[in-house]
Amino acid sequence: MAKRTNTYKLTLEEISLAKEDDGIIDPLTLEFDNHDNIFNIINAVKGKGIFEDENQAVEFAIGLKMFTEVMLKNRENEIFKELQPAIGEFMKKLKSK
Repeated sequence: MAKRTNTYKLTLEEISLAKEDDGIIDPLTLEFDNHDNIFNIINAVKGKGIFEDENQAVEFAIGLKMFTEVMLKNRENEIFKELQPAIGEFMKKLKSK
């Protein structure tokens, strides 16, 4: 049987802080699954030319895919009930661009 999800590793590291007194936090590494190929999504978003800054296209794609995957995995959670219809419409609009 074929694998149904893709597995990724994301490392988040502070480069600089707005306030020096916030202190440096060790890098955070997170492994997670997503049903989509996130690199394909990143390239698709970059190709749509929605954002002038290519880094913002990457940030948007990663954030959106991580958020919506958690929402799908927890679709019965009350916190997402009001968002589900709006996210569905948003995704249709995004894909049609």
